Amino acid sequence: MIHPQANAFIQTCVGPGFTIRQISGDASFRTYYRVVLPDHKTMVFMDAPPDKEDSEPFVQIAAFLGKHGVGVPKIFHADLTGGFLLLEDFGDVTLLEALNQGQNPRMLYTLAVENLLQLQATPKDGQCLAHGRPYDRALLDREFALLTDWTIPKILQRTITDSQRKTFQSCFDLIIEQVLRQPVVLVHRDYHSRNLMWTGDRLGIIDFQDAVMGPITYDLASLLRDCYVAWDRPFREEITQVWLQGAADLLGYAPDEKTFVRDFDFMAIQRNLKAVGIFGRLSHRDGKHGYLKDIPRTMGYVRETLAAYPELTPLADLLIHFGAMEP
Repeated sequence: MIHPQANAFIQTCVGPGFTIRQISGDASFRTYYRVVLPDHKTMVFMDAPPDKEDSEPFVQIAAFLGKHGVGVPKIFHADLTGGFLLLEDFGDVTLLEALNQGQNPRMLYTLAVENLLQLQATPKDGQCLAHGRPYDRALLDREFALLTDWTIPKILQRTITDSQRKTFQSCFDLIIEQVLRQPVVLVHRDYHSRNLMWTGDRLGIIDFQDAVMGPITYDLASLLRDCYVAWDRPFREEITQVWLQGAADLLGYAPDEKTFVRDFDFMAIQRNLKAVGIFGRLSHRDGKHGYLKDIPRTMGYVRETLAAYPELTPLADLLIHFGAMEP
């Protein structure tokens, strides 16, 4: 049941006679409801408590992306003080659910790549809040620390010695050095199968409020090394080639194969270890334990990738030692 202030906001925006029901929540403190109007048109109401969630980045980034033709929801009404937004309704079917319903994977992922390229090709003109937020060394370091501050000590209940922490950090530094050499584009930062909505003829993009300027391979790694669905190497390589062709045409990005593979792999390791750290924090701090089931799939990607890089063997050994990764 929504609280009276939220109900009053909706009624002021759309008038009387609407119905409302909760449709979902996410890993944040936001909750979502479908508002059905008397003429049967629908909107999505987002309730983001302002003491826990800042909705201004969502509104500002949505305006920028929408202006440049990226498929984000239109914002019909917003009350940032109350944390209330009325959004375009993309429906209930995520890319992940569309796959489970039997939609063609190549079609869906080709659309996902096309949308991603459109997002990455937006001008870096300082007109978006994300343009002032770099995916820099400090942020990458904080994300790596999620693994060693939350998942290993709180979920796996293992103590990390000073020596082991130094080994972790030296490996993290090696990965960070690699990814910071990459060209910089707008990064969604959570571009995966649960944040892309299938409307029946197109994909809509949600959950973009944490966008930053960062490595060009980040969102592709999120999509193809997805924590929520596993693809075999041939399919990932096929979709990668679709992205690479588009990146050459739209972004002027045409690295040699060896450079791209290393850039992508190191980015994917960082992304996946960050996710495992977040899953641990969600469970221990927020009581959202369902994400723990996604850790084995996510670490499967890490194990596969680390095996190709002898210089990261100390990281693999530590992850195995702490039970975060199978041998």
